[in-house]
Amino acid sequence: MNEKALKTLEYTKIISQLTEFAGSVPGKELCKNLLPSSDLGEIQQMQKETSDALSRIYQKGSISFSGVTDVRGSLKRLEIGSILSIEELLRICRLLETCSRVKAFSRRENAEEAPDSLDGLFEELQPLTLLSSEIRRCIVSEEEISDDATPALRQIRRSIKLTNDKVHSQLSSMVNGSMRTYLQDAVITMRNGRYCIPVKSEHRGQVSGMIHDQSSTGSTIFVEPMAVVKLNNELRELELKEEKEIEVVLSNLSERAAEESEAILEDLKLLTKLDFIFARAQLSKSYNGSEPDFNDQGIVNIKKGRHPLLDKHKVVPIDIRLGDDFNLLIITGPNTGGKTVSLKTVGLFTLMGQAGLHIPAFDHSRLSVFEEVFADIGDEQSIEQSLSTFSSHMTNIVSILKHVNDRSLVLFDELGAGTDPTEGAALAIAILSRLHRENVRAMATTHYSELKVFALTTPGVENGCCEFSVETLQPTYRLLIGIPGKSNAFAISEKLGLPKAVIEEAREQISEQDESFEDLLSDLEHSRVTIEQEQEEIRRYKSEIEGLKKQLELKQQKLENSRENILREANEQALAALREAKEFADTTIKNFNKFGKANISAREMELERSRLREKMSNVEKKLADKKAPAPKKELKARELKIGDSVKVLSLNLKGTVSTLPNAKGDLFVQMGILRSQVNIKDLELLDEPSVTGPGLSKTGTGKIKMSKSSYVGTEINLLGKTTDEAIAELDKYLDDAYLAHIPQVRVVHGKGTGALRKAVHAYLRRAKNVANYRLGEFGEGDAGVTIVEFK
Repeated sequence: MNEKALKTLEYTKIISQLTEFAGSVPGKELCKNLLPSSDLGEIQQMQKETSDALSRIYQKGSISFSGVTDVRGSLKRLEIGSILSIEELLRICRLLETCSRVKAFSRRENAEEAPDSLDGLFEELQPLTLLSSEIRRCIVSEEEISDDATPALRQIRRSIKLTNDKVHSQLSSMVNGSMRTYLQDAVITMRNGRYCIPVKSEHRGQVSGMIHDQSSTGSTIFVEPMAVVKLNNELRELELKEEKEIEVVLSNLSERAAEESEAILEDLKLLTKLDFIFARAQLSKSYNGSEPDFNDQGIVNIKKGRHPLLDKHKVVPIDIRLGDDFNLLIITGPNTGGKTVSLKTVGLFTLMGQAGLHIPAFDHSRLSVFEEVFADIGDEQSIEQSLSTFSSHMTNIVSILKHVNDRSLVLFDELGAGTDPTEGAALAIAILSRLHRENVRAMATTHYSELKVFALTTPGVENGCCEFSVETLQPTYRLLIGIPGKSNAFAISEKLGLPKAVIEEAREQISEQDESFEDLLSDLEHSRVTIEQEQEEIRRYKSEIEGLKKQLELKQQKLENSRENILREANEQALAALREAKEFADTTIKNFNKFGKANISAREMELERSRLREKMSNVEKKLADKKAPAPKKELKARELKIGDSVKVLSLNLKGTVSTLPNAKGDLFVQMGILRSQVNIKDLELLDEPSVTGPGLSKTGTGKIKMSKSSYVGTEINLLGKTTDEAIAELDKYLDDAYLAHIPQVRVVHGKGTGALRKAVHAYLRRAKNVANYRLGEFGEGDAGVTIVEFK
């Protein structure tokens, strides 16, 4: 990218902001040197890295890279066998500690989270914890080595402390004893690394010892008493030993660091790159940016874009399209209306996007990869070069036309301005026509009406304008594509109080053609406003319709759920009632068999019958409480005769009429051995032969029906049986169920290997009394159950 465009479009200011977010000096250097790329793959990779870093920041918060320092110089010294200083070792230690902290930051709380583009960088980090811990153990600060660095160093320092104590003890006794009168001050001081006492010059002969210094006035001399010379010598020897031992410690640490120099250098590179990536993410977060979608077809579609250097709370978002339906956009409108900002927004977004930075716009805004971005924006008058505004602009344009191609983006601000309007407009049209013929993506701002006409009459060229409110005399800063802008000079002047006579005289000065064109623009503007209002109303109606549709779907879903629940509850209640009736019948049979075998008195039998009758009444009352489905046709008493086959709806059982209905419509129905009183409204007449004969017992068919219905259930369980056993039992059960007039039964065979299910289905295909069968649905047992319906 050319330096002029980077400066003109204020890309350098964005880079300055980016640099502030980097935490390390190497990271800041990468930020400062960031330039837009023209490689689509590289751009998409950088954009993905920025997005993934931003996602991690939103999940875990930001991370500091301040401990990353450039240790390449120290690593070079290690290569030639040098011993590193305390400061150098500490810098390596801080680098490794930062590496460990970043590694911990990268760990995911949920192991099932999808990997991102940063995982590889984080995984390659090597914290070298043993080395950093050893450096921290041995080095306390930049001025101090720990006593525990080596046993020898601990012993030497203990000896130094003891010797120091002896020196201070002896000197203190001299200072506070008989020599006090010879001293200038009662203090112990140090000169040339040896302990001394300040003696008055006139008493220099009274204190024996070595003179190391004197005061500037000569009134005080600093004497090392002979009594502590030996101790001072010992102290100096111990200090030399300490220095040698410290050198041994640093040598050992340097040796260990040299063994890991390659890993340390790789950590430095990785951390620098991560710092650079997270700085891009922090910049995106600061202006609420998003990742643009890139293409190489020259298509630009910015949705609600905001110039990143303007106050995000005040700037008006704009929508800009280019390169799809048209390659050349001409923007017109009054000054200070936002034309130049629109140009700079497109140019700056392109540069930022190609540098891997997010743009402050809605998600999935589209940008294209351009090899060069050219911009001629602003007043570039040069006094030094004796260039006027027009000459300066034309110099830039000449340079642009020499280097431009169909992979370039060109931005012109006030093209053709600064000279005669007629000539300037003609030049502007000629320049834009050449760019248009070469399929260059370009945007230009202008006040010339001729360019508006050019855009209206040339395919692939589109007008645009920055909206202006005549009522408030303020620009709205909205960019409208497809509509040429008006200068609004007459309207603004009239609002500001210019006499109407002057305005009318001005109108007379413009040609009829120009006036008609301005009127056409006014009509277009009015039509645009009307269409926008109607579109907004249509959007509102569509939104309301969508809301009503969703409400209707929810209601329908609730009704379906309620229906399923009601049916399920009804079936469960019916099954429970049937089960209770069956248990009651079984108990009755057992009791009567017991009474028949035992020698029971008539009174006891009558008591038992009364108890059973009471229980039967309770069962009948429960059954009557169950809401039965309405009969297909309401029966009348005259339509019934003894022996008719009927269905008791509340019990979902078939039976035979035993007695005719009384005045209330109550009658007795025989259902197997169960003889129950029901109401005629609970009956449905079946089209089957009547059962005749006294006691309804002489008809073989009727007798079989009643006896079978007394014990045949609506379900058979074949689980755990072999295929042969299951088919034999199923054959008998289906015959019994069919004779008992049970309309539908459940065959439980389980899922398993599917062998039993296949055998059951093979048998059902051959069964003559089976109408159809199917696997159970959700709530019926799924594939582990087959539902069978009889003919």
